[in-house]
Amino acid sequence: MLTVELLGQLRVSVAGRPVELPAGRLRALLAVLALSAGRVVPVDRLASAVWGADQRGDPRANVRTNVKRLRRALGTSADQLIVARPGGYLLSAEPDRVDALRFGRLLDEAAAARDRVAERSRVTAALDLWRGTPFDGIRSDWLEQSVAPALQERYLTAWERRIDLDLAGGSCPDLTEPADLAERHPLRESLWVRLLRALEAAGRPAEALERYETIRRRLAAELGADPSPQLRQVHADLLAGGAAPSGRAVPRQLPAALDGFAGREPELAALDALLGPPDQPRSGSALIAVIAGTAGVGKTTLAVHWAHRVAGSFPDGQLYADLRGYDPSCEAVRPEAAVREFLGALEVPPHRIPDGPAAQAGLYRSLLAGRRMLVVLDNARDAGQVAPLLPGAPGCLVLVTSRDHLAGLVMTYGAHPLTLGLLPPDEARRLLARRLGHDRIAADPEAAGTIVRRCAGLPLALAIVAARAAIHPAHPLGELAGELRDALGALDRAADVRAIFSWSYETLGDEAARLFRLVAGLHPGPGCTIDAAASLAGVPASRVRAPLAELARASLLAEHAPGRYSCHDLLRAYASELCPARDDDRAAAPRRLADHYAHTAYAAALHLHGPVEIEPPAALLPGVSVTGFEGGDEARHWLTAERPALLAVMKLAADLGLDRHVCDLARALFVHLHRRGRWHDRAETQRAAVAAARRLGDRAEEIRARRNLAAALADLGRFDDAHHNLDAALERSGDDPVHQAWTHHYRGHVHALQGRDADALDAARRAHDLFTRLGDRSGQAIALTDLGLHHGRLGDHGQARELCEQALALHQELGNRPYQAHAWSCLADAHLRLGDTAAAVACHHRALALFRALGDPYAEASTLAHLGACHRLAGDHAAAREHWRHAHLLLGDLDPSTTDQVRAQLAALDGLAAATFSASRPDASRPDGIRPDGARPDDTFPADACPDGAFPGVAGSA
Repeated sequence: MLTVELLGQLRVSVAGRPVELPAGRLRALLAVLALSAGRVVPVDRLASAVWGADQRGDPRANVRTNVKRLRRALGTSADQLIVARPGGYLLSAEPDRVDALRFGRLLDEAAAARDRVAERSRVTAALDLWRGTPFDGIRSDWLEQSVAPALQERYLTAWERRIDLDLAGGSCPDLTEPADLAERHPLRESLWVRLLRALEAAGRPAEALERYETIRRRLAAELGADPSPQLRQVHADLLAGGAAPSGRAVPRQLPAALDGFAGREPELAALDALLGPPDQPRSGSALIAVIAGTAGVGKTTLAVHWAHRVAGSFPDGQLYADLRGYDPSCEAVRPEAAVREFLGALEVPPHRIPDGPAAQAGLYRSLLAGRRMLVVLDNARDAGQVAPLLPGAPGCLVLVTSRDHLAGLVMTYGAHPLTLGLLPPDEARRLLARRLGHDRIAADPEAAGTIVRRCAGLPLALAIVAARAAIHPAHPLGELAGELRDALGALDRAADVRAIFSWSYETLGDEAARLFRLVAGLHPGPGCTIDAAASLAGVPASRVRAPLAELARASLLAEHAPGRYSCHDLLRAYASELCPARDDDRAAAPRRLADHYAHTAYAAALHLHGPVEIEPPAALLPGVSVTGFEGGDEARHWLTAERPALLAVMKLAADLGLDRHVCDLARALFVHLHRRGRWHDRAETQRAAVAAARRLGDRAEEIRARRNLAAALADLGRFDDAHHNLDAALERSGDDPVHQAWTHHYRGHVHALQGRDADALDAARRAHDLFTRLGDRSGQAIALTDLGLHHGRLGDHGQARELCEQALALHQELGNRPYQAHAWSCLADAHLRLGDTAAAVACHHRALALFRALGDPYAEASTLAHLGACHRLAGDHAAAREHWRHAHLLLGDLDPSTTDQVRAQLAALDGLAAATFSASRPDASRPDGIRPDGARPDDTFPADACPDGAFPGVAGSA
């Protein structure tokens, strides 16, 4: 049994017997084979990695000769340890017998761990494998320049995570190694942030302040830069005597407080009493309050109003979720979906979100441990929907609203119940006066009293009546009260609110009334756009603007954002009851709505990444409006704002048997959900597409959906499931070379995400061969780019340059601009590795211009960062800092993990460039996201081990 230890001085043993290899090529040869233990390493890769540019004679003969020497050095059984295979050699050893591979596996398991204890255990086990500098005593430019920096980056990141876990668990981490690492990496500010926090936790704030001053002076001397905002915040917290750990997200998710709040003093006092005096000891668990009451009584208004009032008591932020427990147009929000939204608000990178509801809820509770946060859970259906969203530790307060009293929460979790009754008459009068003005109420107090009585103490009913009065400010209040009295007659209090809806509804024009029934009664999402409303009604958009404005004036709909309308779920229920009796085309309206979203999403996708593997939906039904976009920014804005509606419409389409629409929507959303970091949503949409394609019996659609699902699962680290779907896609492809080619293309990028570069290269070759046989020049160009990328990762930079040049010429000929940009980036990297910095800079500038034109802010930031690295290597530190400053301004608007990804990319090129890039982050108070060209990017791009160009039609990154 062979054991190879590379994380320090090379140590080799066979069957427990130490083996001392002579200094020179044999050590490098064994190291390269060991890093791919159990897999074939091509001869050209071995030659490039061992000899680099200093290759003399026949590389294959050199490899063959040195393999023989290595076998002799390892002993008598070495023929079985190093096995010849077609095209290369295989080291017959378990990957876990190679410490570098075991290190990576343990960190992967840590990232997928379901609880903090398990994660810490695996991180610690991984760190314990390190004995010094990787590959110490081994001469190989490839190992030194390509592999060692990536390993070192993972090691430092693992130490940072270990410190985070210790601090979150309330323990003081061992400071010996972190302090030593901080000294050896003086410009890595993320490590210094954690070291200072750990010193503070250990009761050594004076030492932490002293070390801060040391790093501040060093940054000024070496980079001419100030400490990052995170590091300065740690300093401020130390001076102030401690605060919430720096670097944590502080979400502010509360919706705007509603204007015109009045009354509810006893309820507000009861909520205030929950907080207690500041010096009161905390309870052993989170505080929970349940505001229960009938529909329309003002539960949400009270909860949001009070939450804003006490937000200052929760410095770690506020989370908000509308659980839609009583929305008649759609299912209640599932707890696991709400947890994922909260994890996103807490800036958890998508690839760190574990798979499975229990693990995600565990991560959510871990993140809230030790924090003071306010969590508002609005419109809960039952205790089961709320329980997974409860923090597990003291310090947080959870405010729940529901029509149910949620006795399960009271009995099991000690929740404090607060029943919200009808507004007393004096408070209802005050609310009406806030809406209409005190003078108008004083002018006719008897009419005001009638209105208050008829509205039954329900704020929602009062708001609708007040809206009617506000629409007609010249009408005496007495006339309005008379209309209301005649319309309602002698109805009892329970029925009055529905009668008020009817009274207000009956005053609408025919078009507004029909639009209310369709929008409030049939639209499944939280909001409806003008074009969606027009499609429901089957009329041009110009004909719904006036009716929508009429509905907003009547408070039957609310324009919560420009051009987007929503309403209370009680009004949704009322509209749903009206629809069946009054709308003959009730069955056709949802089909028109699905058409609208499928065609508009397709149009948006074309703006973002072109038509590769995106087919247009079927012909539109008459009366469907499609939203148009002038450019990529508008398309991104629409997809981002309409994501909840798009997902809801996908489910509605599946329920109605509109399986073709399900597939169309899944394809159109595939790239956007990737860029926004909505990786779980992306996986769910592709699962739905696979199921819909199977119901349709559409083999081609199923193959495509399985490929997309494999890509989504690979992003989530579920590589076995990804390969299973690719296997199924390949099986269903039969003898169809088109589907085979694209499946191999996707397989290559799943391998790349796993770090299996040789396998990725093999898959790219298969894809290229098939595209060539097909005469598919676009596919050939894409595969050539992949081949260049993978050759470069394997250290064959000359071949990488040649392939990228071929790919670039073909992309330019075909007009494939996103892949032109990606090819320029890959070519720049090859030039830089070959020592031609000037050529690398020129290529990066070509890529930069294209990425800006394409509206891809992540790729633009990545390219700017790489340009900075080129300038640093050329000795132009001022230009490097300027490029990095611009990159940080762009990254500031994206997923936080993108900055880490860019730093990791740079670390593979130049460790000092990566450290300096991190140190160059500008002050967070600069204008948000201002680009060098003055634009404001809005796209989010998740961390990924492969460029976005890995998947068809997507703009690539450097």
